[in-house]
Amino acid sequence: MKRPFSQVDVFTDTPLRGNALAVVHDADGLSTEQMLAFARWTNLSETTFLLKPVDPAADYRVRIFCPGGELKFAGHPTLGSCHAWRQAGGVPKTAGLVLQECQVGLVRIRVSGDEAAFAAPPMAGRPVDDTLLADLRRALGLAPEDVVAAQWLDNGLPWLVLQLTDAARVLAVEPDGAAVAKLADVGLVGAHPAGSPAQFELRAFAPAAGIAEDPVTGSLNASVAQWLMRRGVAPARYVAAQGARIGRAGRIVLERDGDTLWVGGPTVACIRGEVEL
Repeated sequence: MKRPFSQVDVFTDTPLRGNALAVVHDADGLSTEQMLAFARWTNLSETTFLLKPVDPAADYRVRIFCPGGELKFAGHPTLGSCHAWRQAGGVPKTAGLVLQECQVGLVRIRVSGDEAAFAAPPMAGRPVDDTLLADLRRALGLAPEDVVAAQWLDNGLPWLVLQLTDAARVLAVEPDGAAVAKLADVGLVGAHPAGSPAQFELRAFAPAAGIAEDPVTGSLNASVAQWLMRRGVAPARYVAAQGARIGRAGRIVLERDGDTLWVGGPTVACIRGEVEL
């Protein structure tokens, strides 16, 4: 049957400069296999499916897929799905606040026009094994002195994150994708010089999931912000950049308000139509 379909660009106000997301509306009745097959066909970093909520408090439910399988949570699909749902006529139960149901539970999303920000899920961190870290450095072409800190960060999506000496070093990395795929999904972060438009530069590599380099990654930015802020490395509000190495210009606003970290930015609609599923 034909179902409404949207493709949106997240973390940008300029089409084709952020992270694209495919959204299938009215997806109730589709099997997991059908969803995964469509996600592989789109060949985007993520594809989402909007369904009726199970939790009566939620405004909608979403399932999130990358080409390699289903994800419990992801940031740019959260904001992009919310944008597509609202553009299709969705009205939240509470003005200005959307409640999205996904596999990590209910996620709050503040909305205002084309801008939205999600409340980051809780993040757990754990140390990185020395042997794994050494293998990863080799896969990324990094020397020991290039790495300031390393940590596993998990808010529903586990990332092995390396803080490098600066943003220039982050942008210079040339990963061995096959080697990285055997090790972990990897995030890199480094600080820009004072006075730059963005305070930090990020890159994300998930080749095992079919994503050589993700253009802009909300879940990674959420975990990294919590990690940096807890360590006193980042202020309570900053702007991060991602995607420059692959021709994008993603901008993510990270802001701590009490115990909540809000992760946000604009989304623009690119394509609307129908898909046969």
